[in-house]
Amino acid sequence: MDSKDFISDEILKQFKTGDELMSFLTSIQKRGIEKILEGEMDSHLGYEKHDKTGAPNSRNGFSNKKIKTSFGEDNIQVPRDRDGSFSPMLVPKRKGMAEGIENIIISLYSRGMSNSDIENQIRDLYNVEVSTSTISRITNAITEDIVAWQNRPLEDVYLIVWLDGIVFKVREQSKVINKTIYIAIGLRQDGIKEVLGLWLGWKESSSFWMSVLTDMKARGVNDILITATDNLNGFTETIKTVFPQSNTQICIVHQIRNACKFVSYKDRKPFTADMKKIYGAPTKQSAEAAFKDFAMTWEDKYPYSVQSWRTNWDELTTFFSFPLEIRKIMYTTNLIENLNGKIRKYTKNKLSFPTDESVMKSVYLAIREATRKWSMPIHNWGVVTNQFIIIFGERLTNFMKA
Repeated sequence: MDSKDFISDEILKQFKTGDELMSFLTSIQKRGIEKILEGEMDSHLGYEKHDKTGAPNSRNGFSNKKIKTSFGEDNIQVPRDRDGSFSPMLVPKRKGMAEGIENIIISLYSRGMSNSDIENQIRDLYNVEVSTSTISRITNAITEDIVAWQNRPLEDVYLIVWLDGIVFKVREQSKVINKTIYIAIGLRQDGIKEVLGLWLGWKESSSFWMSVLTDMKARGVNDILITATDNLNGFTETIKTVFPQSNTQICIVHQIRNACKFVSYKDRKPFTADMKKIYGAPTKQSAEAAFKDFAMTWEDKYPYSVQSWRTNWDELTTFFSFPLEIRKIMYTTNLIENLNGKIRKYTKNKLSFPTDESVMKSVYLAIREATRKWSMPIHNWGVVTNQFIIIFGERLTNFMKA
C-alpha cells in the first residue's frame, strides 16, 4: 500500500529531506499493519478489545516480529491469544513479508468487487484507509503476472484441449461493445487440467481461433490428440491447419442447444428424447440408425435442426471411436462451460469493463480463484492414460516424461 495516497500535501511539506519522509511513511505503515492485526484478532475472538464477554479464549499480550515491507525492515507487535489458535492473514506465521493486505485486496477484486467497494471493506474490517488509487496500483501489478503467464512455455502434447469463448461488454471509444475472451483448457499427461491461456478478440470466429492455436504452437505444443469445441463454422478446418492430426469432437451439449433453437415448446421434450438416442447409443452404427429414425420423424417439421446434425456428423460422433472412459471426458465442453460459469459468478457485479486490460485482469484473477482445486488427476486416470497410450502410441509416448 502507498501511504502517500491518504496523506495530505500539507503534511508532506513538513519534511525537509527524503529520509524524514521515508521515516514518517514507515511509521504510518507500521501503525496500519498493527491496526489490521488487531482487527484480525477481534474477528478471531468474536469481540472487540476491552469487551467483557466471558469468551473461552482471550487476548494474551503481544509478540515482537521483524517484517519486510516496501519501506524496508521493521519491528511490529503481533497480538497473541491464550490458546495459541490465532494465525494472522496479514503477516502469516513463519513469514516475514507483510503481503497479506495485497492478497486480501486481490482476492476481493477477483470476486468482482469494485475498487471503491474494496476501499469500504478494508475500512470496515480493519479501520485502515486504503485509497482507490492504491488499490488500483495493487491490482494493476497483476498485469505483469498475466503477461508472464500468457507467454509461459506449454507442454509438448496435450491429450484433450477444450476451446470456447465467453463474451463481455467492454468500453471502447465512448461505446460499449461485445468482446470475446477465448479460453483453452488442456488435459496434461499427468491427468491434471490446466488453463493454457486467455486471448481477447472480437466476436468469436474461426480466424481468431487460428491465431490462438498458432500462439499455443509457438509456446511449445507439438500435438493435441483430441480437441473439444462448439460447432462454430469452420472451426474443424482451422484446427486441422495448425494441428493436422488432432481428432475434433463438437460438443454434444452445444449441438442440442443449436438444434432446439427453432423447435416449438410442445415438441421440445420428444425432440430431445429422440436426440438422446443418437448420442447415447453404444456404437456409431447404432447412432446412425437412431439418427435415421430421428430424421424420418422430424425433418419435415424442423429441417434446419436435422440438417445441423447431418452437416456436423463426423465431428459429432468422433467420441464413438474411443472407450467409454475417454468418451465421458471428451464429448462435451462442460468442463470449460463450468469454468465460464465461475468466471461469470466472479465478474457478475461488473456490467461492463472500462478497458481491455481490466477485463483480462478480472478474468485472469477469476480463473486463478476457480482453478485452485485443480491439483488432482481426473477420475480413473490410470485406466484412461493407458487407453490413450494404446490408441495414440508414439504420438504420446515420444513426449512422455520419465
